[in-house]
Amino acid sequence: MTEMFAEKWLKTGHNAFAVLAAFGLAAAPVAQAQDNPTEDASGLNLPSVIEFLGENNPNFRTAAAKVNGTVITGTDIDHRVALVLAANEQEISEEEEVRLRLQVLNNLIDETLQIQEATALEIPVSAEEVNQTYERVATQNFGRTVETLNEYLDSIGSSNRSLKRQIEGELAWNRILRRNIQPFISVSEEEVNELLERLKASKGTSEYRLGEIFLSATDQDREEVRQNAARIVEQLQQGGSFVAYARQFSQASTAAVGGDLGWIQLPQLRSQQLEAIVQQMEAGQLVGPVQIPGGFWIVYLIDKRQVLTADPRDAVLSLAQVTYDMPAGQNAADRNAAQRRFQEFVSSMRGCGDLGRARSELGAQVVSNDQITARSLPAALQNEVLQMALGQATQPFQSGNDGVSVLMLCGRDDPLLDSGPSFDQLMAQLEEDRVGKRAQRYLRDLRRDAVVEYAGQS
Repeated sequence: MTEMFAEKWLKTGHNAFAVLAAFGLAAAPVAQAQDNPTEDASGLNLPSVIEFLGENNPNFRTAAAKVNGTVITGTDIDHRVALVLAANEQEISEEEEVRLRLQVLNNLIDETLQIQEATALEIPVSAEEVNQTYERVATQNFGRTVETLNEYLDSIGSSNRSLKRQIEGELAWNRILRRNIQPFISVSEEEVNELLERLKASKGTSEYRLGEIFLSATDQDREEVRQNAARIVEQLQQGGSFVAYARQFSQASTAAVGGDLGWIQLPQLRSQQLEAIVQQMEAGQLVGPVQIPGGFWIVYLIDKRQVLTADPRDAVLSLAQVTYDMPAGQNAADRNAAQRRFQEFVSSMRGCGDLGRARSELGAQVVSNDQITARSLPAALQNEVLQMALGQATQPFQSGNDGVSVLMLCGRDDPLLDSGPSFDQLMAQLEEDRVGKRAQRYLRDLRRDAVVEYAGQS
């Protein structure tokens, strides 16, 4: 599994102060080492007691940085933080926001290094390419036009410039990997065939759709990264957006797609530790942080199904929703009576061909969808709809403040037997894993050689 991770955690310099400053823990230079430093696991020449020189100002925070001459401003950080907070849709504490700003700064430094490297290799991303991708993001991710997305970003305290910078960084990095890494990756047919045989042998067992967030760690910063990962888990448990956190903070190659690993079988994880964890999880469950080689893993089980077995929830349904809006302000008795009349009326309907009568006689609203999967329905409706015959309706359920609805089944196309991933799909996945491994080393080299200057504010 670790081969799927593309490291994005910034390591600045090779001394204790650089490591501490990178995580916002130092406000002044570190004291010189004492004569008899205590041996520790860090491999650094650290004293047993740390004494800081100068004023230790707890309000000092890294505000901006200059990366190989390119400036990252406080405004850049503000705009990216606003994107995360808007996606999170919940208030966070002042202390948590300070940590969030530092994480965002680390991400912006990585993006800057990636954009600079693409320029140095003479494969820069053009403004036209960024604008085209931005337009697709506006339509597909936000359901807006470019103009309305610009207005939305301004309204939350962000900007189109911030989102376009993130797009440019991702396009630049993908271009670098395609040129400098992918051509040199090799996966043998024997490896793919071996994995295919393992998958066939697991027919009827479960497969899982997972979301992941990975934070890389070294012996020197492991505890700090663990605490950071634990805070992310806490925010997710309080309702934070997993996709938003994965996109902004995960250092896995899946960060660009919100941490989505897609449908996988346990052998594809290639880790007995992770297999045991995922096997015990239920859909909707969040686990982590889990310490694994290279860092910490946070995993979210989106869904699970049976390997190489048709899943009824993949059936494509034709559904009609009949909604009756009851007069506002009714007392409980009148409301219950109105609901009973609505249910009796629905029971009298003769299938979907009778939907027009619901409009004309009851004044109900009727909305149809001919291409909806059972899986996409709320869990409470999935089983009921799958047990219905054509023309039957669900039990009434609340719809809005004063509405009551039913779903009527008008058609159903059952799924075909799932044949599982193909040879080419598995080959592509193994290649992607190895690209991620090389990308991790590539980005680490860029950070090591970078000149990063920090500016602080009180």
